[in-house]
Amino acid sequence: QVQLGESGGGLVQAGGSLRLSCAASRSIFSINNMGWYRQVPGKQRDLVAEIVSGGSTNYVDSVKGRFIISRDNAKNTIYLQMNSLKPEDTAVYYCSAYLYPNKYWGQGTQVTVSS
Repeated sequence: QVQLGESGGGLVQAGGSLRLSCAASRSIFSINNMGWYRQVPGKQRDLVAEIVSGGSTNYVDSVKGRFIISRDNAKNTIYLQMNSLKPEDTAVYYCSAYLYPNKYWGQGTQVTVSS
């Protein structure tokens, strides 16, 4: 089991940057898959980026070249560096961790990008 806590959201103008952090309650060294999802009201929660223990990453096409996911096993934290933000990036961003057979979620952090 793991508890996740996101931080770093806020209001930013289009073209700006934010860095989200997700701190885990235990070591993430053995957590193979962690990621960031986002959700807007009335829509499903969608994958933004994921990172596996070996360091491989995967991004949704709409954020490729703008967002970077990383993990710091020593700090039990993953990050999402978001650059060149667009109004369509506005959403609640959730951190996730997959520990077979369960997926765990943080409480979410709001990101609002103004035009």
